[in-house]
Amino acid sequence: MEDDGVAISYKLLEAGTPVHASGGEPVGTVSQVLDNRREEIFDGIVVDTPAGLRFVDAPEVSRIAERRVTLTIDAETAAGLPEPDPGAPEFRANTKPGRLGRLWRKKR
Repeated sequence: MEDDGVAISYKLLEAGTPVHASGGEPVGTVSQVLDNRREEIFDGIVVDTPAGLRFVDAPEVSRIAERRVTLTIDAETAAGLPEPDPGAPEFRANTKPGRLGRLWRKKR
């Protein structure tokens, strides 16, 4: 087994880091790290696999190291991981003034 480096925080985990099943088989690479910012806890990772993007829940991640993520699940279970849930929609403020804003600005 090759050296995967020292253990690191999920906050330092970079996209492209290889992900391996518990038996050492390659599963894919890290696409995205998910965390619950409000509670400041690790939520899981999205892995880019040959079958597409897959969600790995935090309890299924055994070790996060500099050069590799190791899962608690075997390769067969990893192959059946679900696609990531898009989650709640993100909204951005519309900063352009609407009709009332334009009217208000003209009166000043």
